[in-house]
Amino acid sequence: MEEIEKMAEVRLGVLLWSQGTDWERFESAARRVDELGYDHLWTWDHLYAIFGDPYQPIYEGWTTLAAWSKVTRRARLGLLVGANTFRNPGLVAREAATLDHMSGGRAILGIGGAWFRLEHSAHGLEFGGGPGERLTWMDESVAAMRALLDGERVTSPPDSHYAFEDLVLLPRPVQERLPIMIGGSGEKKTLRSVARYADMWNAMGTIDFLRHKRDSDDRQGENADKDGAQNQAPRRTRTQLVKHGQRIVQISQMPSLLTRGFSPINDMRATRASSPGKRARSSSRKRRLIS
Repeated sequence: MEEIEKMAEVRLGVLLWSQGTDWERFESAARRVDELGYDHLWTWDHLYAIFGDPYQPIYEGWTTLAAWSKVTRRARLGLLVGANTFRNPGLVAREAATLDHMSGGRAILGIGGAWFRLEHSAHGLEFGGGPGERLTWMDESVAAMRALLDGERVTSPPDSHYAFEDLVLLPRPVQERLPIMIGGSGEKKTLRSVARYADMWNAMGTIDFLRHKRDSDDRQGENADKDGAQNQAPRRTRTQLVKHGQRIVQISQMPSLLTRGFSPINDMRATRASSPGKRARSSSRKRRLIS
């Protein structure tokens, strides 16, 4: 009975690649995902393509979600995950709240520290001195966004990376608590941010790897509670594998498959393009696991 109850909690989502496609097929794929009854619909937040030639066509993330909100009806919408370095977190909170109103309360704010140097240098975006510094920025960013989405005013402490001054977000999101999803699995910084502020966690790996990270997140949550962290909401759902009661399975899927009538509900195969401009050809069983 316990296993049945756990399996009843499974949620399915589809990640649509925003690279190497045209808008008509990209939007049609989003419509198809929604029609098939998936719970979540995701795309990347990259400015250059991350598979194959980086100089392929690619669509911007938040604009894509806004467009999708008007052609879908039920699927939750989010970035898997947003690049914290691309935008001021006050702006991101406002984009998320706006998307929540446009979609009738279906927005998820996905965020991560960012990793792709080329797209930063090409666009003149600050990349920091390394992953540790970017994750410090992200922790500060998520703290501010959580407070703004919850109706608080935000002023940055002295010597912060950001410089908010009595910042307020209006209108508030439609959802009483707009969920924040943090991507990454580093135990020193990322999982501490997950424990403090996140409602959802994005990670990939084997059963043992994810079990270890889950346990680490539990410890981080206990420490956050002792430290009086801002997040007083019930603990987050976390990634586990399906047979152990996973909450969400994220299937990476190319738009061309959906527009050709492919139904990953019946055939949970994922494919990836091997070179620019080519349609997905090989079945790789790649699955992206989130919570």
